[in-house]
Amino acid sequence: MADIFDAYALADAWDEMFERPGEVRTAYEPVLAALQPMESAELRFKADQMARAFTDRGVTYAFAGEERPWPLDLVPRVLDALEWDLIQRGVAQRVRALEAYLADAYGPRRAFEDGVVPWRLLLNSGHFHRAAHGVEPPGGVRIHVAGVDLVRDEAGEFRVLEDNVRVPSGVSYVIENRRAMTRIFPSLFAEQHVCPVDGYGQRLLAALRAAAPDGVGDPRVVVLTPGPSNAAYFEHALLARLMGVQLVEGHDLVCRGNRVWMRTTRGEMPVHVVYRRLDDDFLDPLHFRPDSVIGCPGIMSAAQAGNVTLANAVGNGIADDKLLYTYVPDLIRYYLAEEPVIPNVESFRPDEPGQLEAVLDQLDQLVVKPVDGAGGQGIVIGPHADKATLDRVRKEVIADPRGWIAQRPVALSTSPTLAGDRMAPRHIDLRPFAVNDGSDVWVLPGGLTRVALQEGNLIVNSSQGGGSKDTWVLAEGPTGGPLPEEPGTVPDVAPRQLGPDGERLVQQEGAQQQ
Repeated sequence: MADIFDAYALADAWDEMFERPGEVRTAYEPVLAALQPMESAELRFKADQMARAFTDRGVTYAFAGEERPWPLDLVPRVLDALEWDLIQRGVAQRVRALEAYLADAYGPRRAFEDGVVPWRLLLNSGHFHRAAHGVEPPGGVRIHVAGVDLVRDEAGEFRVLEDNVRVPSGVSYVIENRRAMTRIFPSLFAEQHVCPVDGYGQRLLAALRAAAPDGVGDPRVVVLTPGPSNAAYFEHALLARLMGVQLVEGHDLVCRGNRVWMRTTRGEMPVHVVYRRLDDDFLDPLHFRPDSVIGCPGIMSAAQAGNVTLANAVGNGIADDKLLYTYVPDLIRYYLAEEPVIPNVESFRPDEPGQLEAVLDQLDQLVVKPVDGAGGQGIVIGPHADKATLDRVRKEVIADPRGWIAQRPVALSTSPTLAGDRMAPRHIDLRPFAVNDGSDVWVLPGGLTRVALQEGNLIVNSSQGGGSKDTWVLAEGPTGGPLPEEPGTVPDVAPRQLGPDGERLVQQEGAQQQ
C-alpha cells in the first residue's frame, strides 16, 4: 500500500473504503490504485491547487467570519449500483410520503383525524402558515427540490438522519466537486463508469416549467435570491446560469392584480414560476414578516390566486420539522401502504408522556437536537458533553419538550481523508438531492458527501468547519461515465444580465441579507 496509508487505522465505525486493515472494498480498488503511486507532498500540492481554483471561481463558504475556499477532499466517496438503487428508492419514497403529508395538512387533514399524527404537531409548529391552507399547487407538487440527509451506521446500514424540503442547499457543490475531480483524476472516470451530475440544471428547469400555472404555454422561470450577501449566493447564481433563467432579487419583481412581473429595461415581463431561495418569513412582507426588505410584496396573494408557482411551496417547514421526522415511517405506511426503504435513526419524542423522563434519565447517552435547528446549531452529543452543557440542555428540554428530539448516537461511517501529510478516517454523511416534476421523483446520482474534518467529530456541516467529498455512483454496464470536462464547460457563475428573451434587468445596489 502507499505510504500515506501505512498509518491508516480503522475507527470504531464502518469504513467506506476498507473492509478490514489492508483489504480494500471492490468499488474502491481503482481509487486506491490511483493514489498508491502518489507521495503525500503530491497530494497536498493537488489539494492546494484545487483550493486556489475554487477561490478564483468564487466557490467559497464563510467560517468563523472568514471567507474560505470550499474544502474538497481528494479521496472520493464511492457507491456501487446496488447501494445507489437502495438510496434512490428510499429518497423518492420519503419525498412522495412528505408530499402526501403536506397536501393532507393543508387540506383535509385525514392523518390527524385518524390519529397517525397528533394535532399538536401541526398546530404548535412555527412553520405552519395559514396563508398556505387551501392552495392547490399545479400537479400537486409542493416539494420540487428535496435534500435527504443519510448516514451509514456501525453495521453498514443506511439510515435517514433528517429531511430538508424547505430551501435545501448544497447541490452547487456537488457540481463543482465533480468538475474539480475530473481535472485531477481524469482517467478514473472512464475506468470507473461514474454516473454524471451535469444534468441537474436541465432536470430542475423541466420540473419548474412543469409546475407553471395551468394555461401557460411558455412559462418564464426565475431564481429569487436574497442577494450577494447571502452565504449561498454562489449556488443561486450557478443554478440560474445552468438553467438559463434570470437571477432576481425581491426589488426586481412587482405584483399587480395578483400577478408577478419582472422589471427589465424593455418593460415588465410576466413571471410564472419563482424558484425562491429565501425562507418563508422573508418572502412577502404583506403576509409574513412586515420588516422584510428582500421579499416581494403581494407574491403570496398571486400564488393563492393560482397565477404564480412558488418552488418550494410556502409552509413546507411542517414536513421537515425534526419532530415530524419521527413519524415519517408511519406516514409512509399510511399514505403509500409501503414499508420504509431506509429506516430512521432510533429517536425519542420528549413531548410524549413517559418519553421525557426516559430522555432525561439517559441524557448523557443521547444526541439531543432542537427541532428547528439548522447547520448543526444547537446539537448536543451527550457522550461528548460536559456536565454544565448537560445541565443546561436538561433545563431547556424540561421547559420546552416540543422543541427537542433525542436520538441514539450513531457512529457515522468513516472515509480516508487527507489530514496533513497522511490519510486518516473522518466521519461522513450524504445528502442526495431529489427533483419532483409531478410525475416522477428523480434523484441526482451522487449527492453531497460532507465530512467532519476534525478527528472524532460527528458534526459535518460546513458552517461548523466540515468539508466535502465528490460522491461517485458507479453505473451498470461498460458505459455511462462522463468524459473529463474541458475548461469552460461549466459556465461562469456571475449573474446573467440578459433574460431569456434578451431583456436586460434593471439592476439595483444594496442587496440585503436574509
